[in-house]
This record gives sequence, structure tokens and C-alpha cells, in this order.
Amino acid sequence: MGLLKSKIEEYKITDWLPTTRKEVEQHGWDELDVILFSGDAYVDHPSFGAAVVGRIIEAEGYKIAIVPQPNWRDDLRDFKKLGKARLFFGITSGCMDSMVNHYTAGKRLRSDDAYSPGGKAGFRPDYAAYVYAKILKELYPDVPVVLGGIEASLRRLTHYDYWSDALKPGILADTNADLLIYGMGEKPLRELLHRLDKNNEVVSDIKDLKQSVCLLDHHPTDEDVMELHSHEKCLNDKRAYAENFKSIEEASNSMSPPKLLQAVGKRYLIVNEPFTSLSTEDHDAVYQLPFTRLPHPKYKKRGEIPAYTMIRHSVNIHRGCFGGCSFCTISMHQGKFIQSRSEKSVLQEVEAISKMEDFKGYISDLGGPSANMYQMKGKNELMCAKCKRSSCIYPDICKNLNTDHQPLIDLYRKAAQVKGVKKVFIGSGIRYDLFPAPLGNAKEDNHGLEYFDELVEHHTSGRLKVAPEHTSDAVLSQMRKPSFRLFDALKKRFEKVNQNAGLKQQLIPYFISSHPGSNVADMAQLASKTKQLGYRLEQVQDFTPTPMTHSTVMYYSGIDPYGMKAVYTARSKEEKLEQRTMFFWYKSDYQADIKNILQRNGLQKYMNELGIRPERGGSGPKKQERSKKQRRRK
Repeated sequence: MGLLKSKIEEYKITDWLPTTRKEVEQHGWDELDVILFSGDAYVDHPSFGAAVVGRIIEAEGYKIAIVPQPNWRDDLRDFKKLGKARLFFGITSGCMDSMVNHYTAGKRLRSDDAYSPGGKAGFRPDYAAYVYAKILKELYPDVPVVLGGIEASLRRLTHYDYWSDALKPGILADTNADLLIYGMGEKPLRELLHRLDKNNEVVSDIKDLKQSVCLLDHHPTDEDVMELHSHEKCLNDKRAYAENFKSIEEASNSMSPPKLLQAVGKRYLIVNEPFTSLSTEDHDAVYQLPFTRLPHPKYKKRGEIPAYTMIRHSVNIHRGCFGGCSFCTISMHQGKFIQSRSEKSVLQEVEAISKMEDFKGYISDLGGPSANMYQMKGKNELMCAKCKRSSCIYPDICKNLNTDHQPLIDLYRKAAQVKGVKKVFIGSGIRYDLFPAPLGNAKEDNHGLEYFDELVEHHTSGRLKVAPEHTSDAVLSQMRKPSFRLFDALKKRFEKVNQNAGLKQQLIPYFISSHPGSNVADMAQLASKTKQLGYRLEQVQDFTPTPMTHSTVMYYSGIDPYGMKAVYTARSKEEKLEQRTMFFWYKSDYQADIKNILQRNGLQKYMNELGIRPERGGSGPKKQERSKKQRRRK
């Protein structure tokens, strides 16, 4: 696995990509082809996008430096210290949208940042990609700026921004950047480098690069494109915005999508069709790049980077997801079709991790966006090419989908046999609707139940986390998630496997409140059902609208893009608080408020089921909020 050594002291500073002028000189370079500005700390690991982009550019023979978390508040010295890039400046806000990174669902500022040293917040601005691009365009107007990463990718067209409660145009129109690469960028990045350097093309003239977004000054006349409603029409017509989303999502989930065109003011955003998925060989090659798998030495005295600490002994085995959850952006960024690494490549990485100085014998995860989609794809890919389904498993499993879990079972067992490995745990979430046999409706044995038994008995670290998300079938249908009956069946099998193996592990479910379609009655039912199952819920969250998801479109427009029917959504702070409060029926401080909520909504029937006793009362969440305000005034 590249440079991997057992101790950080065995590395030289030049084993990392340079971050300062001194480090550039230590590489023996006097000019940089690309300078990449990132909202994350620089961790030279294949789970961090900036590191992957940097190593790909390096592998193509170009001189690349990374400026992690540049200071945008001072005299902008971090943006000036390396001078101009010969080919272009690259920008990414990091592994998360900067607004999701900064704010809770209640729009409260977070006090920490998992992608910063010491976990400290405050090292990146709000809307980081916008801020970095504006600064660079002002300092170096003649150097092209190329956007990439999650924030840019998911804001490539008109999108709803929850934090400003407004529709915003595609990010290129707001930043004056020259080009945007969306999705996983290995192929378009290599093509761009070739065209700029070998063909002497200019970024501002490149309008046909696959998997890119660019701005045109005039309506194309010779393009085979799907034209969306203009940004201005979306501002004035929520139905138009909802209709746009359906077209965008269907294109994103297609094997042969059209180009998309959207008018923004007097200009036009064109989203070029994506490259084909990475082959297994190409995917493996990314993980053979010379990553140190360590944070840059500059952070040695500044504390651990929590995101790195969490994944340092984990292995990503595939990308993409065909689950199609309404609130998820994975398919819009990584694609719907699964791209798997080879078994050999994965085992080589496990072996390399086993030799790390701080490795204690435990692989924390062999996973991906969903743990159990490894090597799954359509049995007949010609059928997949004609398909427009957003999900291959909702409302039911596609008959053309190969859901065989045997390759994954084999991989787990082989990884556990690598010398120095005591245990292989699976930390990624599983899609338990991929093995529906517990409900008795499986027509063929795809090793799903064998996989689940193997997972529970040998690869669970005391707690198995799954995401039923809700108990109401009506709400689950808006989420594109399976019936809660399936979780019930899963729980029974989980307990049976534990009993047979003499284990005492926990099944930990995740739930969401205030998702479009969910009302107080649904949340009262959720509280009652989970109480009956013996749960006092902790892994819960309010729905957070993020750019370019089905759920976000419903939240903003009040319309389901598929069918164009109205959908109720809790939008006010009070409505959201009522729904969230129902999670905590077991806390005495919440019971008086829950009693009032149930009475106001005619839901008294749940009071006995939830054991609500008015005399216990308490300060409740609303009174707690008031007391916090009073303390702030003092």
C-alpha cells in the first residue's frame, strides 16, 4: 500500500504533499501546476478527498500543493504564500458541506469540527467553497478556479439552502469560478489535466468535459440537452423547482444520462454527462497511490483529528448506493451503481494496516456508504440501462438485482485471517431490506441471512447500528424505506443469533423526526412502538434539509416531485420541537410537555401507552430553552 511505514518518525516531510513554500522547496520545485485549497485539515489518507485529488495529480506527473484550512479573516497570507498555480487553483470545502459541518438541524452553531485538529471549530468559513473562490478570483483574476467536492457537487444547479431559507442558483453562477467537477473526480480530473497541458486548452474555453459544469453566454443550438426550468422560474414557482428535481435525479441514476441545461439570468449552466463508473482495476489503482495514511506532521502538537481517528484502521471496499433514500445525497454524488474494489486490493490494505504502529488488532470497518452492497449489480445490465428507478430495493427488491452476499462473507472471513488481525468489525450501516427472508418472501437464497448471522456473531462490536428511521409506513414511503415490520423481524433474528452464540449485544436503531410526511401523531406512534420493543431512544435527530435531495425538495416546496402531490412538512421551530420531544417520553423533564402536545392534538390514547403521569411534570424542553435565554440576558 504505497509508502505505508510502521512509525511516523520513519517518514520524511516530502512523503506528504507540500503545504508551505518551504516544503515546496524541499520537494525541489520552483513552480506549482495546481494549488488545492481545502476546508479540511490535510490527512494523507484515501478517505479524505483532498488527499486523493492531490495524489492523482501527483501520479499524472504534475506538481501539486495543498493549502488546508486557509485563514480567510486576516491579510489572506495563506492564499498568497504559494503564489500562482500554472494550470489552476482547485477548491473543496472538505468532506462535508460546510453548512452541515457548522450547524445543527436547529441552526445552532456546532462547537466542534471532526475534520480539524483537536476537533476545534472555526477553521473554515460558512459556504467555504464560495468564500475561497471569491478570494482567489480577486487576488489572481487571470488564474482559473476549478470547484469540486461535496459542497460544489450538490450545489451544481438551483438548490434549496436551508440555512438562508432560500433557493440559490448553481454555485458557478454565484462564485465566478471557471469550472466545476461534480461527483467522484478521478476521470474528469485526469482528462482536464491532459487537455490543459498537452493540448494547450484554456479552462474558460472547455465546455464539453464530461462530469463537469460550466457557464455559457448563449443558449446552445447544437446540443442534445434536457432543458430544465430556469432558476428565475423556480424562484417564482415551487412546482417548477420540484419538476426540475425529478429530471435531475432520473438523470443522475441513469447509465446514459443526457446533458442538463438551466438558464440563470442571461447565462446558461450546462451539466455535462458523467464518465462511466470506475472499473475494479481503476478503483484499485486509487488505493495504490503513495498515501502515508497519516495527518500531516504540522498537526502533531495540535491534537487528534477526530474524523481520522475514527477511520484510521478502516477500509473502504466500494462506493455508490442503490438504496435511494429520499434524504440521502450519495447517489447524486457517488452514483447509484456500485463500484467495488477487488478482494486482493482490500486484503492488501488490511495487511498494511496490521503493520501500523498504533494497530491493536482490530479493523474498525470494512464498508462503504452501505456496508452490504459489495459487488452487487444488475444481472442483466441492458435492463439497468433502460431503468429510471431511484432505488433498486424500494418499494421492493428489483428482480434484476443480484443481492448475493457470498462475496462479502468471503471477504470478511479472509480479512479476519490476515496476520495480526484479531477481529474485523463492520461500522458502516447495513441495508437489512437486502435480505427479506425473515418475512418469508425470499424466492431464492442469496446468502442474506447467512451474512446477517456472520455479521452479528463475528463482526459486531457489542452494538449493531441500523436505521429504520421511522415506524409509520406512510412516513417511510416518503423516505423510500421499508416497512417497520422488517425491523421487527430483524430484531428477533438478532436476539436469536445472540442467544445461540452466548452473546449479549445490542441492536441500536436510528430515527428521524420532522421528515416530510411526518406529523405529531406519527411521532406518538413511533414513541409507543419503540417503547413496546424496550427502547429508550438515544440515536435520534431532526431532519436536516441538505442540497439536492428528494426530502429537501418536499420540505421547501411542500410537493412530492413524483406525482406532484402535496406533502405536509413541519417547518416551524415549534412544530419541529413537538415532534422531537416525543422521542424522550421516558425523561421526567419532558413528560408535562408531551402531555400537553398529546392533548392539543387529540392523541390522549397514547398517554397510557407512554406512561405519561402529569404529576411528574418537569421543566420540559420549552422551559429549558427559556431558562437558557434568561441566563444569556443576565
